[in-house]
Amino acid sequence: MVGKRVQFDEETWLALDVLARDRMMSFQELADEAFRDLLKKHNRPGDLKSALRQSAGIRVEIQDRAATRKQRKRNRAGS
Repeated sequence: MVGKRVQFDEETWLALDVLARDRMMSFQELADEAFRDLLKKHNRPGDLKSALRQSAGIRVEIQDRAATRKQRKRNRAGS
């Protein structure tokens, strides 16, 4: 894991500390979530697998299996 030092003004640090306590998260967990959200906002992959898919032009879509089964049954019934 790569480590970097980040400096905050006192007011920001206190606000982050309160947020971490309220959500029962560590500062590292808050930072991980914030950076994942930032990458997502700018359409950047967050991990190697996503980067490879994006570079290959493959789009992953999550399908609802129950809906897919129902659609197949309707198609068979209509044939």
